[in-house]
Amino acid sequence: MSDAELSELPESHPRYLSLRTRHRIEEGVEKGITSKQGLIAEGRGEAFDYLLGERTLPTADDAARAAAAHLHLARHPVISVNGNVAALVPEDVVALAEVVDADIEVNLFNRTDERMRAIVEHLREHGAEDVKGLAGDARIPGLDHKRAVVDADGIGDADVVLVPLEDGDRAEALAAVGKTELVVDLNPLSRSARTAAVPIVDNIVRALPNITGHARDLSGRSREELQAVVDGFEPATALEAAESAIRGGTLDSRAEAPAETNGER
Repeated sequence: MSDAELSELPESHPRYLSLRTRHRIEEGVEKGITSKQGLIAEGRGEAFDYLLGERTLPTADDAARAAAAHLHLARHPVISVNGNVAALVPEDVVALAEVVDADIEVNLFNRTDERMRAIVEHLREHGAEDVKGLAGDARIPGLDHKRAVVDADGIGDADVVLVPLEDGDRAEALAAVGKTELVVDLNPLSRSARTAAVPIVDNIVRALPNITGHARDLSGRSREELQAVVDGFEPATALEAAESAIRGGTLDSRAEAPAETNGER
C-alpha cells in the first residue's frame, strides 16, 4: 500500500490500524531498516494478535507493569532494537528509554554495517541521542550467528534487557549469562516468552506505550515498592492466560477494542 492509498483509507475502515502498521514494515524494507524476513514475521505476529482479540489481556498489563518495575530497579537497563521494532515503534522506544534511563542498542540477525547505520540514524531521527550497537566489541556466548554481537558497554554489561520480538535462541543465551529478560512476544508458546523473567504477550504497538505508562506511574517509588511489583508477577500465569485466550477466545473483543497489529521480528 502506497502513502497515497493509505491517506485515502478512511479511519472507519475495520482494518485501518492493521493496514497502517503493515505499511510501516513496508516502509522499513524500502529504507533498509527491516529485512524481507521481517515481512513474514509481521504476518505471523498479526495472526496471533487476531486470535488474542487484538487487545491487551489483564495479565499482559500486569506483565508490562512488572517490566517497568524491573527497568527502574536495574543497575544498567538496555532496550534491544531490531528492524521491525525500529520500523514500528521508534518513538515509543525513545520515550521508554528516557523514563527509565535505559540505553538503546541495535541488534540484528541479518547484520550489515549499512543496515546498522540506517537503523541508528532512524532512531536518532525519532529523538534518540545515543544509540549503541555499532561497536560490536563483545559477544553473547553460545550463539553462532550475528545476533551474538553486542556492545561491551551496552547489552554486554546490562543486567536487565528488554528484548521485543526476540529470537528464541538469543533469549536462551542471554538468560544463560544471567541477564533478566523482559520479552514482548505475541506467541505464548515461543522459547522467547517461556525463557523470559517477564513475558509480555501483547502487540508491541500496545506493549511499549503501556510499559512506558507504568514506568511513569512507578517513578519515584521506593525500591521496596518496586520489588513488590516484581515479586507479585507470575510468568506462568501470564503465559497460561494468553494461551487460553488463543485456544478458547470468541474474538468478540475486537469489536470493542480495535488495535494495531505487528510482526514478531
